[in-house]
Amino acid sequence: MDISFVLHPQFRAVVAATAIGLMLLEYGLGRLANRHSHDWRESVASFGVALGQNLLRGLEAGLVAIPFVFLYQHRLLDFAQTGPLAIAGLFLGSEFLYYWQHRASHRIRWMWATHAVHHSPTRLNLTAAIRLGWTGNISGNFLFFLPLALIGFHPLATVAMLGVNLLYQFFIHTEFAPRLGALEWMLNTPSHHRVHHASNAACLDRNYGGILIVFDRLFGTFAEAPAGESLRYGLVGGEPTFNPFRIAFGEWIAMLRDAWHAQGARARLRALFGPPGA
Repeated sequence: MDISFVLHPQFRAVVAATAIGLMLLEYGLGRLANRHSHDWRESVASFGVALGQNLLRGLEAGLVAIPFVFLYQHRLLDFAQTGPLAIAGLFLGSEFLYYWQHRASHRIRWMWATHAVHHSPTRLNLTAAIRLGWTGNISGNFLFFLPLALIGFHPLATVAMLGVNLLYQFFIHTEFAPRLGALEWMLNTPSHHRVHHASNAACLDRNYGGILIVFDRLFGTFAEAPAGESLRYGLVGGEPTFNPFRIAFGEWIAMLRDAWHAQGARARLRALFGPPGA
């Protein structure tokens, strides 16, 4: 069993074409159902953000690979990467670390400055899934996954597994999918992810899982949609914008401005590394 196929250019091209097809289908369903599921200006902005993120990711790939390769060369264990046990271990390990990376991205403002980009759309649809921040490596997202290389998982296998995680999450950014019965207990489903993106008070900082929802249930961050409330999306207190550069850097500018005006070293550190909105 080998998951490296997810890194192959042909596979990625098929995924991109399929994603665009599903976006168009979702838009068509929204029109037929007379639901305001899309704002074309917001969707165009999401494509602009996605273009910038992919360009930067390609430029930064070599630099980010260095610590992974170094730790893999000093790995604690040496084992076959394609066996079912190795794949299962990599899956569970990456899901566990993704949960904590995602949770930290909501609770540490330095990381939220990047992740806020993904929460900025005011409509939850498949185009919102591709709106990812440009500054993830500056925020330090990759640091959370370095233990996988130290344990002995090959860096390319780790990248492939995180790609599977990201691919799965594309499909849960929609309001059209129904609840999935018993799978709701184990998987991060569209209904759970709608709660994660909602800006209702009861939904903030909930449901951090990637493919699995079990770590949210274990660590007390799981929430169902609040009864009797319509879910609202977008940043709390934020002003929507359709400018990809303002989307990508708006929270960084606000954070650095707050740090500049803060009185004393402790206040500056809190502005940079405390919880958002503190």
